[in-house]
Amino acid sequence: MEKHPDIKFGKTGVLIINLGTPDSTNWLDIRRYLKEFLSDRRVIEVNPILWKLILNLIILNLRPSKTAKAYKEIWMKDINMSPLLYYTKKQAEKISNTIADANLIIDFAMRYGNPSIKSKIKKLHEQGCERLIILPLYPQYAAATTATVCDEVYRTLMAMRWQPSLKIIPHYESDPLYIDALVNSINTKLEKIDWKPDLILASYHGIPKKYFDKGDPYHCYCHKTTRLVSEKFKKIEIKTTFQSRFGPEEWLQPYTDKTLESLPKEGAKNVLAICPGFSSDCVETLEEILIQGRESFMEAGGENFDMIPCLNDTDDHIKLLNNLIEQNI
Repeated sequence: MEKHPDIKFGKTGVLIINLGTPDSTNWLDIRRYLKEFLSDRRVIEVNPILWKLILNLIILNLRPSKTAKAYKEIWMKDINMSPLLYYTKKQAEKISNTIADANLIIDFAMRYGNPSIKSKIKKLHEQGCERLIILPLYPQYAAATTATVCDEVYRTLMAMRWQPSLKIIPHYESDPLYIDALVNSINTKLEKIDWKPDLILASYHGIPKKYFDKGDPYHCYCHKTTRLVSEKFKKIEIKTTFQSRFGPEEWLQPYTDKTLESLPKEGAKNVLAICPGFSSDCVETLEEILIQGRESFMEAGGENFDMIPCLNDTDDHIKLLNNLIEQNI
């Protein structure tokens, strides 16, 4: 009788998954990352043949230089790592250190770039994980974020002969621990600045308006988060806006950049920004908001501008992520 190869078993793997990051700031690494990201049919919902031509002939020749410049502004040069990769790695390490379960293995992956979902699922399987829990680090569900994580997980499992059981943790835009963590982050920042904001701008990543028109709930979840935070933090008005649009079509409004340009004329010259939809600081928060956003706001007549850091690897955030995981084990 043929002896079956030895295998590990009995473990549960937890994979926290963020959007992704290029491996470095050089042109080829940026181009490779953008190609994977912008080739996702959930991210770009246009005619695939037309889009392939536009992407390969125009965008991937022009955009990498601009994107590389943005990444160079925020790259953690001492450890040669993007902030998003650094904080996601720290989150996985801290969760692992706080959940006392020898049968639980915590790891992290990126939807685009490295480490890939495929490589980490394979690694967890080799470590004996018969159960898999996926935590997409997107508080507000959108097809272009949470759903595309699910797509890649499913694609990976389809190629596996011996599959683990699977559970995907849903959106958590109204989780009390999440709301409390955001409120605490606002209060912590206010203690560190010597001026009072006229307004707090809650800037979320945008999506094309046509995605909303097709039924994507993302817009509603963003407004729900802002409303719940406002109910607990009533000292300063909080306004929802949407950032990071590109291309000629209409995206969710109001736009963050246009709002920052108009606020000083409307009398709001002291503004604090927060980015509740991002679980870790990244190029969209550190370069687009803290650098570009601040510059355009000050040029328009603003007097004070700052940004509240994302929840990153703070104790409040680790507590939230632990709780989400424990509810789903």
